[in-house]
Amino acid sequence: MKTLESKVALVSGGAEGIGRAVVERYIREGARVAVLDINEPKLQALKRDYPDQLIIVHGDVTCYEDNARAVADTVAAFGKLDIFVGNAALFDYFVPLCKIAPEKLEASFDRLFHVNLLGYLNGVRAAMEELKRNRGAVVLTVSNSGFYPGGGGILYVTSKHAVVGMIKQLAYEMAPEVRVNGVSPGATDTEMKSVEGLTDRAQPLNHINGFSENAANAVPLKRIAAPEDHTAFYVVLASNEQSPMTTGCVIHSDGGWVAR
Repeated sequence: MKTLESKVALVSGGAEGIGRAVVERYIREGARVAVLDINEPKLQALKRDYPDQLIIVHGDVTCYEDNARAVADTVAAFGKLDIFVGNAALFDYFVPLCKIAPEKLEASFDRLFHVNLLGYLNGVRAAMEELKRNRGAVVLTVSNSGFYPGGGGILYVTSKHAVVGMIKQLAYEMAPEVRVNGVSPGATDTEMKSVEGLTDRAQPLNHINGFSENAANAVPLKRIAAPEDHTAFYVVLASNEQSPMTTGCVIHSDGGWVAR
C-alpha cells in the first residue's frame, strides 16, 4: 500500500521547486492534492501534467480568504483534508541590514514576512478545523537558514528562524489532534525568487554564477540538492503511520550542514 493512500493534501507554493516536487511525490504515494500558488502559468502547467490527480487554486498565501478558498475547494473536490504543507517563500538575495536602504526596510520586511510567516499561519488557520477533524498533519518548509547564519540575508534568515518557533508553538497548540513538523532543506537547485526592490543584483538562485558548485563544496556530501531529494521527509512527517509520535520537530535535509 502506498504511504499516503486515501489521504488528501493541500500544498501552498506547490507550482514549482521543492513544492512541486512534494506534490509529485504525494501523488506517487497515493494522495489527492490541491495546490495553492500565485504563479498561474506554472499552476496550469502542473494541471496539464496531472489532470486527474490534483486541483489548482490561483491565489496569494498572504491573503487569508485565498487560503480559506483553497481549503473549501479541496474539501469540495475530495471530501476532506488530511495534510497541509506550507512551502511558499521569498528570498532576500543575501542582503545584510547595512545594505538595506532605510526607506526600503519596512516595505521589504512586510513583503517577505507576510509571505514567509503570515502565509504559513493563514494556511494553518484556514485548514485547522479540517485537520483536527481528520487527526491530520502540518508540514512546513524551513531552511538551514532557520538554524544558521549566512544562508541568506537578515530578513530571510530571521524569518526562517521564526518558522522554527512557529512549528514548536503550533505543535503545542494543535496537539493532540494534529501533528506539526518541518523539513529543513539546504541549498537546492531552484529558481527561488527574491523580494522585489531590495537589491538590483537579485536573480533566481540557480542562475547565480557558481551557485551550484559553491553550495556543493560547502557541505560534507559535496553536492547540491535537487528538489526531489527532500520529498521523502514530507511523506514521513505527513503520515500518522510513519511518524505517529513526532511533533514539534524539524528534519534536516541539508547535505550535512548540521555536521559541518
